[in-house]
Amino acid sequence: MAGLLKISPALKKRAAQINLLLMDVDGTMTDGSVTLLSQTDGTALEIKTFDAHDGQGLTLAHTAGLLTGCITGRESAALLRRAREMKMDFIYMKQPLKMPAYEEILANAGVSDSAVAYIGDDLPDIPLMRRVGLAVAVGDAVPEVKTAAHYTTKALAGHGAVREAVELILKSKEIWEAMIVKARA
Repeated sequence: MAGLLKISPALKKRAAQINLLLMDVDGTMTDGSVTLLSQTDGTALEIKTFDAHDGQGLTLAHTAGLLTGCITGRESAALLRRAREMKMDFIYMKQPLKMPAYEEILANAGVSDSAVAYIGDDLPDIPLMRRVGLAVAVGDAVPEVKTAAHYTTKALAGHGAVREAVELILKSKEIWEAMIVKARA
């Protein structure tokens, strides 16, 4: 996120209230590509690529005390590994509708809608984006998602969009500088 970003007072107020950051996966944490590598036994190996800057953002979010999680329609061993590496608190896969998982997460986290940020890119994300306190669309989200968002990242999906959302939240909470000295490799 560019240091020159102007955060409006209304956006800052929304972002400062966030205690839980949720996101979609394909097209948000990744660039949306689903790479299938054919195996000699007739199966296919799925390959996902995750951005290191997004990983640093999630690590900073965790260090700052934010809860994090993902809700996705697909099941992926690669995602499960990455989410665990990032110490995500909530990992929901194979969710054809995201609202039931969201409701369960709210209950388990003990937070209200206004304390939740959600990052999305496509139509299944819109119902959640309409409920949360801070709805974030990735830079290459579909137009309907951008319309539902309070903020659209300059970064594209899988290329720093999650990091940009984390920076927005931490800067709005006025703890960004303190987090820089706590950054871990």
